[in-house]
Amino acid sequence: MGGKSATKAVYFDRLKALLEEYRSVFIVTIDNVSSQQMHEIRISMRGEGAVLMGKNTMVRRAIKGFISEFPEYERLLPFVRGNVGFVFTNGDLKATRDKILGNKVAAPARAGAVAPADVFIPAGNTGMEPGKTSFFQALGVPTKIARGTIEIVSDLKLVEAGSKVGASEATLLNMLNISPFTYGMGITQIYDQGQTFPSDILDISEEHLLGALTSAIKTVACVSLAANYPTLPSVMHSLVNGYKKVLAVAISSEYSWPEIEELKDRIANPDAYAAAAPVATEAPAEETKAEEKKEEEEEESGDEGFGGLFD
Repeated sequence: MGGKSATKAVYFDRLKALLEEYRSVFIVTIDNVSSQQMHEIRISMRGEGAVLMGKNTMVRRAIKGFISEFPEYERLLPFVRGNVGFVFTNGDLKATRDKILGNKVAAPARAGAVAPADVFIPAGNTGMEPGKTSFFQALGVPTKIARGTIEIVSDLKLVEAGSKVGASEATLLNMLNISPFTYGMGITQIYDQGQTFPSDILDISEEHLLGALTSAIKTVACVSLAANYPTLPSVMHSLVNGYKKVLAVAISSEYSWPEIEELKDRIANPDAYAAAAPVATEAPAEETKAEEKKEEEEEESGDEGFGGLFD
């Protein structure tokens, strides 16, 4: 009993130290994950994070013991169920997720296992002798005999995603040397600085977030202006619109100030400002006339070089 208590105490201290050291936690599933895969994932996380496994009852008890000191960790409790573990990190969440999910190994189909994806048998020659045709027929696989071997006529979905693999299906897949499944860690939830969220949230790009934020700001500004209710997004527009109204009043009245004098003068004497503006069309017009005159002279000199038939 003393040994078990000491082991639990060491585990509790280890878990508490990791929760204090790292701000982000990946809650991962480890179904069908081999010890070699676990070793490779630990190596890939070296220097960037840590991996910790443990029995759910012990993990829950440890976290409940920390809640009084760190109440935010209570958010982890609903996800500590099944065959799960923790990956701690202070690094980039997307990069860490890719490392966790990138370690996959192909595995043969096993009878009774739940298929994570649809399993297809491709068309083509199997190299098997015709005596095994009945086995294919029992599973509804279309075949024919070609050059003394069994050939699958067309692609066939043998197992649907989410359904259990039967003994016959598993045998056939193994006979064809097809390893349709890949096993590795999965991510059920991510904890980051007091918040939990699913991993697909990381697929939202910064451009998408900025676009959504900009659209929301525009909507708030429009509603605020229409309702005549000032908000932070509408203040700038309200100031600009107010200044436009002040300019309109100043132009239509005798009220004036130094900054508005030039604008009033421009409105009162548009010709003066138009004459002062550079004329960009005069030079090209003169050049055009000079080119036309030159072309006419060349045509006239060219005509003088040929005599008429009756000269």
